[in-house]
Amino acid sequence: MKMRSVSWRALAALASVFAWNHAALAQDRPATAGTAAAAPAASEACGSLREFATTDCPLTWHGITIFGAYDVGVGWVSHGMPVSPYNYEGESLVNRNGNQSQWLIEPNNLSQTSLGIKGKEELMDGWAVVFDASTGINPQSGQLANASATDISDNGLPRGSYSEAIDGARAGQPFNDEFYGGVSSEQLGTLTFGRQRTLGTDAMLLYDPASGAYAFSYIGYNGTMAAGGDTEDTRWDDAVKYRLAYGPVHFGAMHKFADGSGGCYSAAATWTAATCTPEQPHNTAFGFDIGGAYANLSADIVYQQYNQAISIVNPLLGAQSPTQPYQSTLDSINTNPIAGPNLIGTDNTLYGIVTDNRAVMAAVRYTWDPFKLYAGYEHIRQTNPSNPLGVGASDQGGYFMSGVEDDNLDSPKIVQIWWTGARYALDSRTDIALSWYHQLQNDFRVPSTCSPTAGFRSSCAGTLNEFSLYADHHFTKRFDAFAGIAYSDVSGGLAIAIPHGPGVPYYHNSNAAPTIGGRFTF
Repeated sequence: MKMRSVSWRALAALASVFAWNHAALAQDRPATAGTAAAAPAASEACGSLREFATTDCPLTWHGITIFGAYDVGVGWVSHGMPVSPYNYEGESLVNRNGNQSQWLIEPNNLSQTSLGIKGKEELMDGWAVVFDASTGINPQSGQLANASATDISDNGLPRGSYSEAIDGARAGQPFNDEFYGGVSSEQLGTLTFGRQRTLGTDAMLLYDPASGAYAFSYIGYNGTMAAGGDTEDTRWDDAVKYRLAYGPVHFGAMHKFADGSGGCYSAAATWTAATCTPEQPHNTAFGFDIGGAYANLSADIVYQQYNQAISIVNPLLGAQSPTQPYQSTLDSINTNPIAGPNLIGTDNTLYGIVTDNRAVMAAVRYTWDPFKLYAGYEHIRQTNPSNPLGVGASDQGGYFMSGVEDDNLDSPKIVQIWWTGARYALDSRTDIALSWYHQLQNDFRVPSTCSPTAGFRSSCAGTLNEFSLYADHHFTKRFDAFAGIAYSDVSGGLAIAIPHGPGVPYYHNSNAAPTIGGRFTF
């Protein structure tokens, strides 16, 4: 398993730069699910163990704050799978391979179990240096959150033996959430560089009635909306991000530079290593956000564009399937071979579909005490990439692709996502959240052969729905307990598990998932 190299020595040097000044300043970003609240001034830092246990004072020393969370619960699922030690999202959402009811330990239900360090250190009047280094951990296993490993651990196994496999931006990196540094000005805004959450992810956490909770939020569990097309892109590596607030209005812009390997590609019907052309990565991305607040109403509009986005499809079938040792020996649309002696083996590798994605999202929130009302909509357009990736291209966390499809789409794929919901403050310690999420996919197969009689493929129109209800009670500022249920279902093309040939359907098209648990934050 190969991962992106991160220099711990560089982090230690970075921390020492901020420690020289004893003034601790507040981090200038809003608190969100899975993220500790911004650090206040040093005088408000925890002064005793009792104060730490009974208040929400930060663990701040010389301007540097340690923060994190531990979130774990117990749940039952109507159609689940064995738990993977690498899976950080649990099993609340309907899964293509879920085939049995079971009780299980559910990780990271309201927020990601995490550990991080951050700081904001004054340089001169009105100017400061900021940094954040944080990672996600699986509370049930102690492993770093690693979506890619959930697929790789199933490589070569028959489908009925799979454990829970997901796709996502967290792929075992030492800092799989954020790892950035930059400068902040009271008048000119904040400019940062590194691995960072996208503008869509920021908006999702603000405008989701379930605050991105994996156990109760489709748009939190699946990053399609936050990433603007593919769930791996909820965080961008090698990215510049700018934020500015002026009165009630705020603005954001973000750009990702190309990185990684483009692999080897050929458009020929037959190809060898000698005729395969090395490709350069063109996985650049950019986005904009404009929003504001007036009285009890707030709203944001976010645009995001990502080139060469990768969507991991399924675990590779491997040697235990001798008639089809790889995910597919033919491209699902143009039937070009993707098998050959030059293919990378299935050990520690992934298989995916590549697209260029464009997305625009609008969301609103209205406070009407004791209620908070939420609604949002996103339109996503996916096309075959202008610059193809090839076999051997790199993915999140430095993993490599042993199978790549660059022309999977007959026509543009249009994905639309709606959501709405409300939070009710029962009292100062207890909230109740009710949410509904809906995803609609168009029929992008040409010619269309989608019907119950002809059979469905993943290129056929389809829908996904999720409903959730949960209550969250805070016993202290740091410890809360929750209980709730999520129900999700799929139909049409979104109920296809393996998108090749006539299409292999989900084992079951629905899932019910009640969960109860607790969370401790610091």
